[in-house]
Amino acid sequence: MNKSDSPTSTTPTVQVIERIFTLLEILATHEEPVSLKEISEKSGLHPSTAHRILNDLATGRFVDRPGAGSYRLGMRLLELGNLVKERLNVRDAALVPMRELHKLTQQPVNLSMRQGDEIVYVERAYSERSGMQVVRAIGGRAPLHLTSVGKLFLAFDEPQRLRNYATRTGLPGQTRNSITELAVLERELAKARQYGIARDNEELELGVRCMAAGIYDDQNKLVAGLSISAPADRLEEHWLPKLQATANEISAALGYTSRR
Repeated sequence: MNKSDSPTSTTPTVQVIERIFTLLEILATHEEPVSLKEISEKSGLHPSTAHRILNDLATGRFVDRPGAGSYRLGMRLLELGNLVKERLNVRDAALVPMRELHKLTQQPVNLSMRQGDEIVYVERAYSERSGMQVVRAIGGRAPLHLTSVGKLFLAFDEPQRLRNYATRTGLPGQTRNSITELAVLERELAKARQYGIARDNEELELGVRCMAAGIYDDQNKLVAGLSISAPADRLEEHWLPKLQATANEISAALGYTSRR
């Protein structure tokens, strides 16, 4: 494509679509309206060609014309983006990656979300033929401070919210390993913030250990956690990079980009 292209030439449909994408990408890189001259220079399109395509896009509200000879992305793109976002489902995005992670570890992989002072298991990937496993029931609940995923949510709470949680719940324990003191919990959560992962060291159930990584949406919000649960002597540290990569894959499917 170059400026010598005749503005009246007939172009194949695929080429027109490619040009539309190019123009939208150029507008997407600018917060302020962009002049037709700059758009033409950056796209390599003849000004008349760019003008014609932009006017067609403006008719469909994909592009706005805030002033003579200038353009910006239109509200129709926002409307469509919101529709896509509404249809994004954490469970749907997570299911296939969870199954792949289970194949690698041969241990159950859990998807959990926060509801108030508890985490709720919303999905799992496991195999009945994999021998002894720690399987969490879908719909099951557990206190935040006793679970790996719950600790991730607490780690990114404001300090006062964490203190309120401790006061409200009393930090009850379920095993001899349970963390029941706020100061100890704060140290544990500091590690989770630093490394982006959290652990349950037989705190919810003796003989069971877990590791978890967070899942984020397009607003950089922690919306769920992915965890591997295993008998205490079977949880392997070399699973951790794959767990984090799988959580990142799910986050990307929800529109997250690494900008934290």
